[in-house]
Amino acid sequence: MQHYTEQQIRSIITGLILSIFLGALDQTIVSIALPNISHEFADVKWLSWVISGYLLTSTLATPIYGKLSDLYGRRLLLSSSIGIFLVASIGCALSHSMFMLVIWRLVQGVGGGGLISLAQATVADVIPPRERGRYQGYISGMYAIASVIGPLFGGVLTHSLSWRYIFWINLPIGLVALIISRRALRVLPVPNIRKELDWAGIFTLTITLLLLLTAFTLLGQYGRVTESMVVLIMLSLLGGILFIYVEKRAKEPVIPLSLLDVREFSVGIRVLFVAFMQILTLTILVPLELRMVNNMTASDTAWRLLPLSLSVPCGAFICGQLMTRTGFYKRYQLISQAMVLLGVAVVAFTPSGNTFWFCVMLFISGVGIGGQFPTTLVAIQNAVPKQTIGIATATTALFRSMGATIGVSVLSSILLALLQYYLPLDQKMGIDMIKELMMQPAGSGHDRLIFEFASQQAFRWVYLLLALPTVMSFYLVLNTREQALKTH
Repeated sequence: MQHYTEQQIRSIITGLILSIFLGALDQTIVSIALPNISHEFADVKWLSWVISGYLLTSTLATPIYGKLSDLYGRRLLLSSSIGIFLVASIGCALSHSMFMLVIWRLVQGVGGGGLISLAQATVADVIPPRERGRYQGYISGMYAIASVIGPLFGGVLTHSLSWRYIFWINLPIGLVALIISRRALRVLPVPNIRKELDWAGIFTLTITLLLLLTAFTLLGQYGRVTESMVVLIMLSLLGGILFIYVEKRAKEPVIPLSLLDVREFSVGIRVLFVAFMQILTLTILVPLELRMVNNMTASDTAWRLLPLSLSVPCGAFICGQLMTRTGFYKRYQLISQAMVLLGVAVVAFTPSGNTFWFCVMLFISGVGIGGQFPTTLVAIQNAVPKQTIGIATATTALFRSMGATIGVSVLSSILLALLQYYLPLDQKMGIDMIKELMMQPAGSGHDRLIFEFASQQAFRWVYLLLALPTVMSFYLVLNTREQALKTH
């Protein structure tokens, strides 16, 4: 590994942190402005695609960025990613219809798909594995901080100025990130690799992921399985089989299947899938429970969610520092997973009205989830061949996004089904009516008490289901042999 001075490392990390901040901020800042956007355009039909469209294209683009950066260098691909993101931000800010906004959000996702994964891969280029945990902890912490302040920042801009400024604000941040990263990353070597791209692999992977993620996005939207979703999932399975067939015969596969032979990689992507499923599901379901069961306002629920939001970067930072000092990662993975299992299981049986213990358990869960990010990523980067670090890191980002999308969709649909199940026979109602009642301010009376009781039971089972995959993650990590972190 090439040696870099402390000043060079600081400059590189600064540029990468700004890129991470830009990508993470845009994933959450838009959600708070959706009611204003819907009101201005008088259109709710395409509203959900303002969020899901961005997540869809960013997920599709992530592995492609990883592979191209292994071939052509991180600097070129990161600059291209930021450039596409900024152009699309201008398009979003100038949109005059909901359809136009969705189109530009799709383009913005193409740019956003490289911001986070390329930054994490670049850290692996300049920092030895033994020291990498500390810096990955910084990056994970910045990701969490940006995710926390996104809704707050978006609310201020939307109410004080206009929802369009949540896109205009990307320009100064993005331009600074572009200038600093391009200047700092000049010291990185450019791979002298000019191989034919695996266009067949890129095409089959894109189609497979598009079909799969669209199916689960629709599941979360409608709250039930439909024939069209089953067809999409079956087609995605066929696409996956075709992708494997193509990759086995490709000279330069977009995702080398040999990576699956690396135990740390195959275990790590599953661990991160579960971790991101848990953090995003908790971020969505906890405010929903507080609103449905305890009749809390939006500001009250935001304060109750603060322990979870703050604990994730704390867990990432602490585990990153411990890895750097001790040279071990497996023990911190196991401790983190045990904390998640304890925290989420206790949350399931703790009344949300018991603010103290509810917040304490959320904090413990968040520390555990955050601790898995740097430990798992460093374990993967330490084990895979150096020439595949870019695509390996991008694939972990792909599985993180899939965990968030699939996990939230599945558990949201289970929540709706459980609400229907626990309502008395004379109180049964359709999915649409339940959704409407979930969003309305809580009233009073016998019917409301029945709905609150049904909600408590439904959320309890959803939290328990959310904790179960952690047992699988714990078992997988426990049965994986720890490799010494490299010092070069």
